Amino acid sequence: MASSLWRLALAAAMCGALLSSSPAAAAAKKTGRITVYWGQTAAEGRLREACGSGLYSTVIISFLTGFGGGRYKLDLAGHDWGAVGPDVKYCQSRKVLVLLSIGGGIGRYSLASKSDAKAVADHLWDFYLGGHSKSRPFGDAVLDGVDFDIELGRPAHYDDLARYLKAYSGRKPGGKKVWLTAAPQCPFPDRMLGEALRTGVFDRVHVQFYNNPACNYRASNVAAFTAAWRKWTSRLPRSSVYLGLPAAAGAANNGYIPPPALVGKVLPIVQRSRNYGGVMLWSRYWDRRTGYSKKIKHAV
Repeated sequence: MASSLWRLALAAAMCGALLSSSPAAAAAKKTGRITVYWGQTAAEGRLREACGSGLYSTVIISFLTGFGGGRYKLDLAGHDWGAVGPDVKYCQSRKVLVLLSIGGGIGRYSLASKSDAKAVADHLWDFYLGGHSKSRPFGDAVLDGVDFDIELGRPAHYDDLARYLKAYSGRKPGGKKVWLTAAPQCPFPDRMLGEALRTGVFDRVHVQFYNNPACNYRASNVAAFTAAWRKWTSRLPRSSVYLGLPAAAGAANNGYIPPPALVGKVLPIVQRSRNYGGVMLWSRYWDRRTGYSKKIKHAV
């Protein structure tokens, strides 16, 4: 009887070990990670408030709307730049990553050559990351990395920019890495960032499953949504892939998913992927109005 019980226990342990390493078991591990964009309206409150909410693991400051050809423009839509630096340090003290997003849907930016990409990388390093400049917008605060939200212009040389920025890893104070993230559109491959993403240097990819009816989630489009998600996660095995969504119906033209549908129908699909990373929301302003992240965080 004792030996039979021992064999049963051993079999159960072996089965448990197999299950724990299976894709299904991996999918059951929720990340709890929510990334949010901040910076495009003063009505969303300070960066410090976003990080102090306990809702987000990453906050992305948006946007550097102008770059390339030696011209640069930071647009924080009414926010006080002087307050951002201390707030960045506060966020980091709470283990929240803070990145700067370059690009966006409004602005003038492009990379004319490989040397232009190098110049932009150097600018980002000296003005926002671990380098030195007399005119750093956020003072001595050192951001954790850069987000690529490239929606305008031409796709050329963003792969070069990504490699140059990643090469700065280890040169930050304390030898920390430079985090790289991207926000491509859900049709694969993304027209603007496809080549850059093929470098494999991006830590996280926040795929925008909104404003793209072909691959947005809705009851009549589940198969197309699932196929798009699986393509992104399978083609980017070295990156954590996030489900990018609007935090309110008014935050995008289409693609909004009510919290109950997200929790009950969508997250069970995306969490099957080993490199599922969490959820990205546009934006802090809309999330503050709707409380979207509070309603989904337990399931993310």
